[in-house]
Amino acid sequence: MPMPIGGISSGDFKETSGRVQLFHVVTRNSQGQLTTDAFTQANPPVVPTLVNKSATLNNISKVGVLGGSVAFTRPDVGNGFHGGPTFTVGPVYLAGLKPLGIFLNDAIGNPFENTPGPASGKGPYVCGSGSCVGVTIYETQHLVTGHANLAWNPGDWVYASLNGYLTNVLEDAYENNVGGTPPPTVMGVVKVAPDTTSNNILVIDLRV
Repeated sequence: MPMPIGGISSGDFKETSGRVQLFHVVTRNSQGQLTTDAFTQANPPVVPTLVNKSATLNNISKVGVLGGSVAFTRPDVGNGFHGGPTFTVGPVYLAGLKPLGIFLNDAIGNPFENTPGPASGKGPYVCGSGSCVGVTIYETQHLVTGHANLAWNPGDWVYASLNGYLTNVLEDAYENNVGGTPPPTVMGVVKVAPDTTSNNILVIDLRV
């Protein structure tokens, strides 16, 4: 059976630090500064319990925001900052965190490579309605209601989860867990669902 997407890298993302495949890009945005915790957060950062952990993180031990995860506005740190998700004791989720796009690189970089993130404090992300992006990290579990595996399908709306990865579960969207806020931002729509035919790559058309 033919692959549903073209241009998949021969190493299935293993040659890159970002776990991101760019099919069509409107904007690569490097405006603003990364938060300090963008270099130190655990993965997953907010809902860390094993039963909730995404299977796509099983071979990842890095700290800091990851390529393929969601860049959020971070007004709790300051004007013009962005990073991963955060919360205060409770947990209380912060109304000012809004999804901006998909990080292109791991913030801390890789051994034996240039590390522009720590050197510059920048964390570029892809955004712009019409961008088409494939990622190899995304949620595979329900975070809030139960622990059943979630199913991905073409046409699903995509949100930024509590952990800052892509999800199609409305209840797990970060913004959905902030009291008194409007419906969460729709980050995009699933073009190709992850399965064995797509090498477990999730492809979305961005709407942010």
